[in-house]
Formats: sequence, structure tokens, C-alpha cells
Amino acid sequence: MLVGFDHADDAGVYLLTPEIALVQTVDFFTPIVDDPYTFGQIAAANALSDVYAMGGKPLTSLALVCFPDKADLDILERILAGGLSKMIEAGCTVVGGHSIRDEETKFGYSVTGVVHPQRVLTNQGAQPGDRLLFTKALGTGVISTAIKKGVARQEWIDAAVKSMTTLNKIAAEVITGRACPANDQRLTTSDAFAVHALTDITGFGLIGHAREMALASNVSLVFESANIPALEGALDCIRAGYIPGGLKANRDFAECLVGYDESVPADIRTLLFDPQTAGGLLISVVAEDAGPLRRALQDAGVSAVEIGEVRTAAKPLITIRWHRRIPGA
Repeated sequence: MLVGFDHADDAGVYLLTPEIALVQTVDFFTPIVDDPYTFGQIAAANALSDVYAMGGKPLTSLALVCFPDKADLDILERILAGGLSKMIEAGCTVVGGHSIRDEETKFGYSVTGVVHPQRVLTNQGAQPGDRLLFTKALGTGVISTAIKKGVARQEWIDAAVKSMTTLNKIAAEVITGRACPANDQRLTTSDAFAVHALTDITGFGLIGHAREMALASNVSLVFESANIPALEGALDCIRAGYIPGGLKANRDFAECLVGYDESVPADIRTLLFDPQTAGGLLISVVAEDAGPLRRALQDAGVSAVEIGEVRTAAKPLITIRWHRRIPGA
């Protein structure tokens, strides 16, 4: 076993041969949008994300289905079709699955991928001086709560759905060097960028997953919260009180390790704990590669901004600032 659960990493990694390691993960949950097809897509993107966060390539998956006995099977068909569409996009073969009767619908996948044993990316390894890049934007949790309450505006829903159905495939390929710009001769191997640590931001929110990276790496982190992107409507949802239970749990658990500048707005503080579904990637990369990696991601159509830096271990573990913007972020 190369990666287990001792550092709360995104997936397990098991050595198969000197050239191949298996990456394994599983994830499933209840519907967070009304449309069954879209729900299937989101569930698939979320499950695939953990393999991408380890630097791996998804190969096969098994569907996990919980479905009410008397529910319309056409709904289940649409959920499965949506999930399959994203598995096809990922080049990941659905080889089977398992279903049970349940009063509440649940859906997801167990996903198996591969990675070279020497190129595994984990949440451990961030080094002082590294810059922190982030793809996508925060806010799927609070917007999903607004959707469940029937108060979400269509533009909020559209923004959240687009984020949650976008695979981290291209981002992972750029990070690992599998998708290098043809005109950049320097980017020719999987070591194209000196990425020291990587994780995806999902149920524990940005602060929760940043906490795991900081503790695993024995470092502290500083975030420039003015640079952290929010989905359209996310801050409106927070101000209106559409706060999911997961956000409150994340905050109760991790906020004791966070120090804020007084100028950081209250809604931004709340957003940092929002549980994400199929969220973006948090990347710890050596300073001189931060700009080139950010530009390579953007050139590939991936939203990417620099949101902070890694420092030597100190208290508080995570510092949130507001006033200073990072040039070019």
C-alpha cells in the first residue's frame, strides 16, 4: 500500500508492478438537483475526481445504486445515463455495479485508476515557499441548499451545475504533464511542473481539505481570500441563510485552527467551509512554476487562480487575509 487513510487522502494507492499502481476510491450520495440525468453526471464527476486528485487516470468503475421499490424506473434510467455520459467522457469503463432497495435514492461509483508509483500526488508534500493554485469556484453546497428550498435563481443553478458536471480530467492532465501545450518544449514529461501536493475540495470545504494538506505536510497555509472565486449566487445564499448542515459541521470542526484578518467579510469566512460536490483542485506548486502552471491551465480552458502560499509550520495553521491581491492571479 503506497497511500492509505493515515493522512485522509483522496484515494487509496496500491503498488501492482514497478510501473503501475492502482488508485481506488468510492463515493455516492443523495440527489442534490432535481433533474435525474444531471444528478447522475454530478455523481460520476464527483467519484472520478478523487482519482484525478492523486494524479491518476481512471480506468474502470462500478455503479452503486440505492432506489425506492415503487419509484419510477425511468428516473433510474436517466440517472444511470447521466453517470455513463461522464464515464465515457473520462474514458472510464463501467464494468458493473450493485443495487439495493432503499427508501431514499442514492447513487455513485467505485472507481479504479492507474498511476506510476513514482508520480503519485497526495495531500502530503507541500513545502514552504510553494504557491497555492485553485481550480473551479466555491459555493455548490449553499446553492444546493437553496435549490432544495426552492429559492435558487436559475442563473445560480446553472453556474453550480456547470461546475459540478465539469470533470477535473483536463486539469489533472495539465498538472501531471499529460496534456502539454505543443509549443512549450519544456513541458514534455509528467514532471513538467514541480507540484508538491494536490487534493480536491469536496465535502470538508476548502478549509477542511487545506487543514489535511497542512497537517500531512507539517506546514501552515496563508490564503488571500479576495482571490478565492465564488460561484454566482453563493454569497447571496449565505447572506440569506441557506446554510447546509455540512457547512456548520465543517466550521465547528476546523475553525479553531484558522486565524482571520479583521477585514475578511463574514460571508467569505462562511464560504470557506462550504462543502463542495465535484469541487476544484487545490495545488501546492513551487513558486517559479506557479505562473506557468496557472497559464497552462487557463490555456486548456480550466479556471485557475493563485489564492495563497505555503509557509513553515506555525500557529494558526491557516491564516485568511483579505486586503492583498496576488499579481496576475
